[in-house]
Amino acid sequence: MFGPTTRSPLIRSVLGLALASAWLAGCTGGSPTAPVDGPHEPAAQDGPAAAGLGPRLQDPPELVSHDGVLKAGIVVERRKVQVGNRRLYATTYNGAYMPPTLRVRPGDRIDLTLTNNIDEDTDLHTHGLHISPRPPADDIFVAIKHKQSYHYSYQLPRNHPIGTYWYHSHAAMRSAAQVAGGESGILIVDSLQQYLPPSLHGITEHTIALKDFQVQGDSIKTRPLSIGAPTQRTVNGQQNPVITIRPGETQLWRLANIGANIYYRLHLPGTRFHVIAQDGIPVRKVYAGDTLLIPAGARFDVLVQGGGPGTTRLETLPYNSGKAGNKFPRADLATVVTSGMPVARATLPTDFAPHEDLTHAAIAARKTMIYTENKAGTKFFVNGKAYDPHRTDFTSALGTVEEWTVRNDTDEAHSFHVPTNDMQLMSTNGKAHPPSHGWYDTVNVPARGVVVLRIHFRDFTGRTVLHCHILNHEDAGMMSVLDIVRPRPAVKASQESRRG
Repeated sequence: MFGPTTRSPLIRSVLGLALASAWLAGCTGGSPTAPVDGPHEPAAQDGPAAAGLGPRLQDPPELVSHDGVLKAGIVVERRKVQVGNRRLYATTYNGAYMPPTLRVRPGDRIDLTLTNNIDEDTDLHTHGLHISPRPPADDIFVAIKHKQSYHYSYQLPRNHPIGTYWYHSHAAMRSAAQVAGGESGILIVDSLQQYLPPSLHGITEHTIALKDFQVQGDSIKTRPLSIGAPTQRTVNGQQNPVITIRPGETQLWRLANIGANIYYRLHLPGTRFHVIAQDGIPVRKVYAGDTLLIPAGARFDVLVQGGGPGTTRLETLPYNSGKAGNKFPRADLATVVTSGMPVARATLPTDFAPHEDLTHAAIAARKTMIYTENKAGTKFFVNGKAYDPHRTDFTSALGTVEEWTVRNDTDEAHSFHVPTNDMQLMSTNGKAHPPSHGWYDTVNVPARGVVVLRIHFRDFTGRTVLHCHILNHEDAGMMSVLDIVRPRPAVKASQESRRG
C-alpha cells in the first residue's frame, strides 16, 4: 500500500490526508474526494503552494490514429520553453520539451513528416517497434539536413505487441546531444487493457516519462555531456509533480526512461510495482517488484494500487554502474497523494498475455558481442571495432532464431538494444531468466557481466544497428551494423556446396 513517509504512523496519516485535501481543494476548487481520471489541466497556483506540494502531473497531449492511420507532423527546432521549473533553450519537438504522445493500434500505419529546423543533421527512430528498417520506415541511416523534411511511413503488423514505446533522434554521433536536449517522446500501441479483467477496464492511466537535463547558462547542456554530472530529473517534463490516487484504486502507469544516458532505480515506499509489460511487450505472467532498474531506453507498464490516505514519494534510489562508471544519487521524482473516496481493492491478474518462448527453439547461429573501452572512457568498441556505418558487422537470416552472447569486458554497466525484433533474455551472469517475462528490446549488461539472448528474425529484412543505449557510449563507437537478409534457397546452396 501507499503509505506516508514521515513522522509517526498516526500523525503522518493525518498530515498526509490534510495536505492531500488542501492540495486537491486548491486544484479543483471543490471536493478533495472527486475521482481523478485521464490527463489534467495545470493546477491552480495557490493550491499546491499552500499545501507545500508541486503541480499536478500532466499527461502529454496525444496524437491518435483514426481509421487505421496516424498522420502527424513533427518539427525539430531550438526554442526557449518550460523545462521543469525553469525556462531554457531546448531542442524541441513541436515546440515542447515533452512532445505529443503518438497513440496507435496494431495494424495501423503511421505517416509522419519530420521537419528539421536546427542547424545540424537529425532523424527519427521509433524505438522498439516491430517494423521495417528500410526507408521510408525505421531507417536510422537517413540524415535530414537543416530546413529539409522527410516523410516516414511505418506499417505496423496486425499482431504487433501492445504497450509503451518511444521515439527519438538517432542521428549519427549526435544522438546523445539531441536526446539530452529534448528530442524524445512517448509512443503507445493500444490496447494493453484488453488483457486486464473486466473490473479493471477503463482504469486511470498515466504516462511517467523520465527525462533529465543539465543546465548551461540559459540552455539545456548538450556538449560536452558528462553522464555523472549533477542533473535535474523530470516526469513528463515537470519537476516533482503530484500524482493522485484514491485508497484502493488501481492505476496503470507507463514508466519510460526516455533520456540519453542515466539510470533510474524506481521505488515507491510501501507498495510494489506489478509489471504487465516490458519494453512494449506484455508479459505471460504478472510479477511484482519493490524496485525497478530502468536503463536508458527501457520501459515498464505497471499496475499500482492506492493504500491508506497520505503522501509518499516516487523516488529513484542510488545506483552505482561500476568503478569505471557513475554513481547516480537518490532523488525524488513525484509526490503520490492518496486521498478521496475509497474504492474496493481489485484482485490483480496473474496470467496475462500469450507470447513466444524460444527456450526450445532450434538455433540457426550463435554470435558474440564483446564490449570494451579505452582507459579514459572516451572511446568504446564492439569486438574491438568502433562504429562504421559503411561496414556490416553481423548478418542474420530472416525466419531463423539466433543466440547472442553480449560480454561486457569493462568496469561499468552498459546496455544492449536491438531494433526491429525483440529479444528473449535467457540468462544474466549464468543465472537463467524466467521465460514468463523474458522479452525486451533493451537490457542491462552488468560490469564484467554476460547476458545471453535469443532473437527470432521475423517479417523484415534490411540494415539496422545493435548498440549500447547509453547514448554517450553509442556516439563514441559502441554500435554495430546488422543486416537481416533472406535465407539462401536450399537447392541453390546445395548446388554451390557441391561445386565447391
